Amino acid sequence: MKTPSATLFRELHLQQTPLKLPNAWDAGSARLIESLGATAIATTSAGVAWSLGYRDGNLLPVEEYVARAASISRVISVPLSADIEGGYSDIPATVALTVSRFMDTGVVGINIEDGAGDPHVLCRKIEAIRTASARCGVDLYINVRTDVYARNLVPAGEKAAEVITRAQAYRDAGADGIFVIGLAEAEEIRAIAGSTDLLLNVAVWPGLPPVSELAGIGVRRLSAGSWLPQTLWAHNAQLVSGFLQHDEMTPMLEKSAPYSEINAMF
Repeated sequence: MKTPSATLFRELHLQQTPLKLPNAWDAGSARLIESLGATAIATTSAGVAWSLGYRDGNLLPVEEYVARAASISRVISVPLSADIEGGYSDIPATVALTVSRFMDTGVVGINIEDGAGDPHVLCRKIEAIRTASARCGVDLYINVRTDVYARNLVPAGEKAAEVITRAQAYRDAGADGIFVIGLAEAEEIRAIAGSTDLLLNVAVWPGLPPVSELAGIGVRRLSAGSWLPQTLWAHNAQLVSGFLQHDEMTPMLEKSAPYSEINAMF
């Protein structure tokens, strides 16, 4: 049985323009993003990790992350997708159990990545997740991130072909989308999108074509990734440094949202 939210999340990938996901890291950021018009929320694992006091890179304790997903689900009414990095285990059955715990919180989509690992191992994880989602009655959207570009896993001229090969394997395993982080060149985007049945997801990235052009070259989903918390981190560092080092108070007063406005969102 498909949950309405899961069905809606799938449909959002089939619009005339790409689904734009400004990624959240906690309940507050998710609530704000929804209030500004987002039709779905996705987490940034990096942002979640930093907000909980961990380095990014498959180090998040599953219990803490599941609790964070539950807190986000509690305050939003749009579909929620969780970036679970590599699944926090090399054992497919364990990864599937972890995904089941996320689905119990209301998550209807996931990102899972190959990183520098063996794509065949990821295929087995995808198969186990698909089985678990069917057992849970959730038509889970499985978006597979490949790091071929981001990690320069093959020579530059071979990257698109490598992504296409991996996409076919991931599709056969049960994936719905392919997220090629670091992909920004228009002709390579077009080539990859035209060579796979998986719906193409790219991230905000230096050199990426304008959003208005992405649908025309095959992009169905655009993610902000960790750029929002990174930018806010830099902005907060300026405010705190000014306060501590130069006794500056005005920037905090001039650039703040009203307390009552924030409080009224919850």
